[in-house]
Amino acid sequence: MNHCIACGMPMMRAEDHALSDTSKEYCKHCARPDGSMRSYDEAVVGMTQWMVRTQGIDAEVAKQMAVETLKSLPAWKSTAT
Repeated sequence: MNHCIACGMPMMRAEDHALSDTSKEYCKHCARPDGSMRSYDEAVVGMTQWMVRTQGIDAEVAKQMAVETLKSLPAWKSTAT
């Protein structure tokens, strides 16, 4: 099983990959409609919103957690601040 290089999501099925393309190393949630990968800033916003929505975490705490999580992932190792 592969994991998204941008958010860490497990990608078990083709549909989990960007554009259902299993050669893409990032997931459908980290892809723009054209299939390109979202930016680091977009990933921070998306992960923060997901944590607030699904886990009820305060937005500022969720953002800090998102930044910590993302900076450990391959897509953002040289980008994360």
